[in-house]
Amino acid sequence: MSNPLLDFTDLPLFDQIRPEHVAEAVDNLLVDCEQALERVTAADFPASWHALSMTLDVATERLGRAWGTVSHLNGVGDTPELRAAYNAALPRVTDFWTRLGSDERLYAKYKAIDTATLDAEQRQAHKNAMRNFILGGAELTGEAKSRFAQIQERQAELGQKFSENALDATDAWAYYAQEDELVGVPADVVQAARAAAQAEGKDGHKLTLKMPCYLPVMQFGHDSKLRERLYRAYVTRASDQADGDLTRFDNDAIIRELLALRREEARLLGYDNFAEVSLVPKMAKSPAEVVTFLRELASKARPHAERDLADMRAFAAHSLGLAEPQAWDWPYLAEKLKEDRYAFSEQEVKQYFTAPKVLAGLFKIVETLFEVEIRRDQAATWHPGVEFFRLERGGRTIGQFYLDPSARAGKRGGAWMDDVRARWLRPDDGRLQLPVAHLVCNFAEGVNGQPPLLTHDDVITLFHEFGHGLHHLLTQVKEHDVSGISGVEWDAVELPSQFMENFCWEWSVLRHMTAHVETGQPLPRELFDKMLAARNFQSGLQTLRQIEFSLFDMRLHAEHDPAHDFMPLLKQVRDEVAVIHPPAFSRSANTFSHIFAGGYAAGYYSYKWAEVLSADAYAAFEESMDAEGNPSRETGRRYRVAILEVGGSRPAMESFRAFRGREPQLDALLRHQGMA
Repeated sequence: MSNPLLDFTDLPLFDQIRPEHVAEAVDNLLVDCEQALERVTAADFPASWHALSMTLDVATERLGRAWGTVSHLNGVGDTPELRAAYNAALPRVTDFWTRLGSDERLYAKYKAIDTATLDAEQRQAHKNAMRNFILGGAELTGEAKSRFAQIQERQAELGQKFSENALDATDAWAYYAQEDELVGVPADVVQAARAAAQAEGKDGHKLTLKMPCYLPVMQFGHDSKLRERLYRAYVTRASDQADGDLTRFDNDAIIRELLALRREEARLLGYDNFAEVSLVPKMAKSPAEVVTFLRELASKARPHAERDLADMRAFAAHSLGLAEPQAWDWPYLAEKLKEDRYAFSEQEVKQYFTAPKVLAGLFKIVETLFEVEIRRDQAATWHPGVEFFRLERGGRTIGQFYLDPSARAGKRGGAWMDDVRARWLRPDDGRLQLPVAHLVCNFAEGVNGQPPLLTHDDVITLFHEFGHGLHHLLTQVKEHDVSGISGVEWDAVELPSQFMENFCWEWSVLRHMTAHVETGQPLPRELFDKMLAARNFQSGLQTLRQIEFSLFDMRLHAEHDPAHDFMPLLKQVRDEVAVIHPPAFSRSANTFSHIFAGGYAAGYYSYKWAEVLSADAYAAFEESMDAEGNPSRETGRRYRVAILEVGGSRPAMESFRAFRGREPQLDALLRHQGMA
């Protein structure tokens, strides 16, 4: 037990795990898994759900937990040593999961299980397993089967390399700006940039492509040349258009190979393209259905987006004397126009959203609606800035979570929720294992001893990830493959996360989560009303942007020939749906990690698809609010029971109907986004 990755008595021992532990742990766990696989596939082993679970699932769950811990550390604290250890073990772990999913002996054993002996959760898990065996190549034989395994291993390597290139390209770029270049940039961002330069013994202010630095410069910096410098660096990351030797992180060849492998995988499985494979476990039935959905939504959003653009052009010409705005001017123009139209700035709002106060407000609404208590807890962590909490109901712990809020070098960008372990009635010892989650964001650190300040967008991101966390933590399912978010259709998995975002616009919620960083005063109602008025500012443009990503992703995997350059397809999609076109040097696809390294291939549409579900679900809360705008606890209970607690143990549409009493409608989404 000297290897912390092999200690499963409780939570991961993050403070003890070292890169040198990875190989030994993987060696041991793979031996256990291989032995378990051989035992359960023996001719005399019973075709029993419980027997299979007690032998095989116990072994593979441990491998999954240990490897999940290593993968998590690789995402939040990348070092050369950890990266090397991770990459050395990745092919072997991938190979095992591929062989497990395509083992015809195991497939036969699952086929032989009498489903009449299973409860509802087990039947759903069994149904998913049978589908996954087919998608995992269990019905392939001979050369096709071995080629399928090679494809899985290579895709895992390429996805990891894509992610590393995106991270390294982001971390490797910096510009040391002088003070006169930073006019308009928020003071806390300037102070953080100055401190970063001083920490390196350099003059000036260190600007990076990390979001807490990049976005405020683009929104507030008056210097157009500075904005152009950062914009060019940002949109050419991990491409052949990047500055100097940064072209060494070019992801172009990786994208092409990934697309070719995905198409080959699809054809081995008997499908025309990878999009069809991707949609098998999703709510949407075909690529054509998704494309139709996206185009219909685009047609509704386009008039609003065109008006948004016309407003910005008119404002640029009239108020700033800017006749032809460039790509790096749009974020700045949007912010200036919003300030002019609604008489407030994002920077003004940010002063009220101190991280501790926001967290307290988030916890308050969660505790009220879902009848839980959130308590600070103790656990080993991977960084001093990580916090740990537990959820209780009636004095009993029902789940725990880590919160890692801050951006830093070696941590990949974006925000995400990952499971540490799932809720599971363990078959080996009969113990109910409680769920644990990671919640990861990339917010700015506090400066000069003050608490971190969040933008309202940051607050929305935090609520979004917490929605995923609640889906994982509040489940009452005891079968780990359909517990929490496991087994939920990918295009429904964003429902609980996007649902939670709505509370960031409710005064009854917001007033409990604001305190000015200097005065401690809460957000004034007048300022909130201005924010609310500006809620749908440029929602047409934002919707088209998401549709552009989604349509490109779906068409890339449904109809594009991987032998050809993908940039013409991206241009074609933009010509169809976009009203703002980036310059020719832009290579945004080269850091599109969602689809090339994050599991969203032919699935990025899920954000818009699930937004229809989440907006309609939230409408039930709007319908039941009291006179003060407080959400109904009874509606919260119904939502929790119908959607959160059942996890993936039944189809998402059944859960939605159980909550709303009908199928979802588009009306609420259009109304929420000011496009009704």
